[in-house]
Amino acid sequence: MEYNGPVQSPVPQEEELLAAALEVLNQAHAPYSEFRVGAALLDAEGKVHVGCNVENASFGLTICAERVAVSSAVASGAREYRSMVIAFVGETKVPPCGACRQFMAEFAPELEIAWGGPEGIVGRATLSELLPSAFHGGLLDARAQPDTEGA
Repeated sequence: MEYNGPVQSPVPQEEELLAAALEVLNQAHAPYSEFRVGAALLDAEGKVHVGCNVENASFGLTICAERVAVSSAVASGAREYRSMVIAFVGETKVPPCGACRQFMAEFAPELEIAWGGPEGIVGRATLSELLPSAFHGGLLDARAQPDTEGA
């Protein structure tokens, strides 16, 4: 079942990002699942960062395309992001997995996300719609904890 969230309008630079994600998915290393995924992330300065999934024989070490794209952006110095498009070839087209949602929430809790394939976009949502009440660094700061005195 595919999620088609409430965001119906195209995400910023959706077509350009879809093309970049479709191109990079050809670089995916997916010998075990044969499920190739590409992601293209638009930063606040207008630069596009791409990533593809990289599987590993030790399955827990596999990294998704979305986290590769964010890691690439971080490595280039970008810390603010506007939108992401995730591309797939084949019938299955899904929003980001839970690990990717949490990873992206560290940087862009309101990130606009779309996913699809060569036929076009099949779903859109903001990250906060996909991951409401996300865990974030502010929760680790004792000063950010709710005041329970006098309650």
